[in-house]
Amino acid sequence: MKIREKKKGAQGKKQKNKYSLRARLRGWFHHGRFIGFDIQSIIMAVLTGLTITTTVVMGFLIYNRFKLAIKQTAVSNAESMIESTVDKVDTDLAGIRQISNGVNYNIIQEYDISSQEFSRQFSLLYEVNVDKVQSMALYDNSGKLVAAEPVAVQKDKVNVEEQEWYKNASEDIENMHFSTPHIQDLFQDGANRYYWVISLSRSVDINDGDKPVNGVLLIDMKYSVIEEALSRINDSSSETYYYLCNRDGDIIYHPRRAEIDRGFFTEESTEAAVYEDGTYEIKMPGGKENVVVSSIAYTGWKIIGVVPESVQTTSINQYRYYIITTVVILLMMLLWVNRIITKKISKPILKLNESVKSYETGGTTDIYIGGSSEIRHLGYSVKKSYEQIETLMQEIIRQQNERRKSEMDALQSQINPHFLYNTLESITWMVEANRNTDAVFMISELAKLLRISLSKGRTVIRIADEIQHSTSYMNIQKVRYKERFATEFIIDEEINDYCTVKLIVQPILENAIYYGVGNMDEDDGGKITVRGEKKGDDIYISVEDNGMGMTEEVARNILVDNNKVPKHGSGVGVINVHSRIKLMFGSEYGLKVYSEPDEGTKVVIHIPAIPYTEENRERLERQDFGRGMVTDEEE
Repeated sequence: MKIREKKKGAQGKKQKNKYSLRARLRGWFHHGRFIGFDIQSIIMAVLTGLTITTTVVMGFLIYNRFKLAIKQTAVSNAESMIESTVDKVDTDLAGIRQISNGVNYNIIQEYDISSQEFSRQFSLLYEVNVDKVQSMALYDNSGKLVAAEPVAVQKDKVNVEEQEWYKNASEDIENMHFSTPHIQDLFQDGANRYYWVISLSRSVDINDGDKPVNGVLLIDMKYSVIEEALSRINDSSSETYYYLCNRDGDIIYHPRRAEIDRGFFTEESTEAAVYEDGTYEIKMPGGKENVVVSSIAYTGWKIIGVVPESVQTTSINQYRYYIITTVVILLMMLLWVNRIITKKISKPILKLNESVKSYETGGTTDIYIGGSSEIRHLGYSVKKSYEQIETLMQEIIRQQNERRKSEMDALQSQINPHFLYNTLESITWMVEANRNTDAVFMISELAKLLRISLSKGRTVIRIADEIQHSTSYMNIQKVRYKERFATEFIIDEEINDYCTVKLIVQPILENAIYYGVGNMDEDDGGKITVRGEKKGDDIYISVEDNGMGMTEEVARNILVDNNKVPKHGSGVGVINVHSRIKLMFGSEYGLKVYSEPDEGTKVVIHIPAIPYTEENRERLERQDFGRGMVTDEEE
């Protein structure tokens, strides 16, 4: 209390000094001490400041607009380049797959491997596709070479069964398998040359006389086919570059591959490989860069375009002179206009403005009335308007509080009768079935329920009481449903002493039973989990079940139109809860529903973190609250 009195005294002294300074300045003006600073000069200075600020802001906006346009252009160009390259690479890979299909279906399955026609057709197909294919080879299930083009002599000490392409084809016989670029060193070459290839392998059925056997077909695609397509777009770009990697992030092509191999350059290909197709902005140690990702069909390979921030910087420098010139011309024009406007403004306008500012900062409606007839009429009109606004605002606030309180009471009254009816119906059914023990247990839990439901007519209760109410409800339902489903409450203890609207969790639990786990068998493992936690200045309570879920249409309309949602249980549902929360705390709070058919449903309750005190409860009950409600920090 003493601190507050000191603060109040300090504020009073400050206010007094303020008025004293204002009176001294007014006196000095009247005595001509500041005669050099006439109103025209002051207004001119103010308008000049506003003009400069506006011009600078506009220049900044123009600069950012150009920068954004350049960025969008660079990204669009990269996307177009990648799109055309994807089509080219996809076509090349599709051609290799067609060659593989031709070898398999038209040669291997048609002819015996020992026949001359097999060798002739095998060699002929290679010659036709020699521009794309480096070599073709056929192995039996023991890793023995059956046929090869253009050479048929395999190097010594080569165990093809240990090769990655052979293992992939043998283990996954249904698919074709593309490798990363590597040097083909299977066959003897008289020139001792080495070739970079991308291997396509697949499992095939071989006709060896009357005994069919399994084998592996290997087609080595020339790496230059892929390299040529990627080199073309990299050569046509300045600082933007493009590379190709597989789904694991292993680089297939990179314009700076030599630098990467020597450790002079690093590429985040592993992270980029997990991105879905699209454009992403990534923060790097040297700045930001935009990454464009596009996948190649069947292989899972991805072409990635990297647009560094320097591309934007270099381009925007070209427009700097234009932007500066535009800003300067605009500034000069605005200053000229300000000079004209300043000459038209008189002293009564400034006084009227000061009186209006005083009112806006919390002063009285004592608006200045003086000067010419037009200014006097304006001042009189403003004063009357402010007086009417003050009266209307008070009346509107009073009416809104009364309306919100009435709506809250009406919605609250919908919950209790339906819930009590359903519970008593269950107890009646149990008594008729001679389940007296269960009926006694349900009556006991119902007593706890009603104690919290009634809560002396209060609408706002502690979260701990709301959770206890929900626990009792689930105890009743588990007896009714013969432990057909499990229930788990995971509630952080720190949220127990916060405010909540009562009876917001139970209707959601009711829906989770009726629409979710209630119709599941015991062996299906039905479960309802209630979680509660505090995040920042808000509290989140979720009710999640693993039941039947709901369609996208139902989930979309469940908080909008109760007529479009199937009716069961109390018939009140989540719309009631959603509406009561919004009425109590505001439109930014309420429920969120997440659901998929056969996957379950999750409903999240979002309320503000308001500590439970009698003062806060009474203010919420009266609907006399706002963002200025007492919070943890204020306490």
